[in-house]
Amino acid sequence: MAQTAPEELLVEVKDGVLTLTLNRPEVLNALTMGMMKGITDALKKAATDKTIKAVILTASGRAFCAGADLGDLKKRQSVKMFSLGDELRNHFNPLIAQIRKLEKPVIGAINGLAAGAGASIILASDLKVCAEKATFLNAFVRVGLVPDSGMTYALPRFFGYSKALEHMWLAKPVTAEQALACGLVNKVVPAEFVLVEAQLMAAELVKMPPLALALTKRAVNRSLQAASLDEQMEYEAQLQEILGTTADHSEGVTAFLEKRPPQFKGE
Repeated sequence: MAQTAPEELLVEVKDGVLTLTLNRPEVLNALTMGMMKGITDALKKAATDKTIKAVILTASGRAFCAGADLGDLKKRQSVKMFSLGDELRNHFNPLIAQIRKLEKPVIGAINGLAAGAGASIILASDLKVCAEKATFLNAFVRVGLVPDSGMTYALPRFFGYSKALEHMWLAKPVTAEQALACGLVNKVVPAEFVLVEAQLMAAELVKMPPLALALTKRAVNRSLQAASLDEQMEYEAQLQEILGTTADHSEGVTAFLEKRPPQFKGE
């Protein structure tokens, strides 16, 4: 009897949290086109599903993601009219953009190596829990390519210009300790507790008012687009005007005054 191939992406929804698990541990969870489409589609669905309040991105085995599956890429490059630029535009970039556009918390649970596009997925995530021995690797230059999937946008914002170039040009791994020191990750824990810690973080976020979480993420993302202080303060005022009329705001104030836990409904 023929064996069924294991699913490349595991999808689970529990207690308001969508968990997406990369599941190709035998190749360090190298990304296929199907995996990227699966993640992107799941995030799009989560955007309109009010029962999903947070997302965890994690992986099976000893690595988070080794980046694109280069064997798969080599096969596609042999096809006439292949365009690596179009590969990025059609598959990689939509995934990264969807993580940032999703107005719900996305938590990266990094169990091991995150390289190439795998590192870009983590950089795009909102919060990150990292294993003590996990590393981030940027080896595009070693195969004659430029860092992509938003890497040249995100890495300088954590490390600064010169350190970012050092990591990208020389393919120097970033350790968990370095990632924590520069604010790239939020917590570093033993590998066996990475998912547990991410789940605890998600459980806290599920209790928060979803509209406030959504608009806070929107405001912070906007601040990265070179907005001036005056522009950003005006944008905050616009968002605050929206949230100030919500039932969740009223509930939050009432619960505070009554010294009880708030019951937010996303309204």
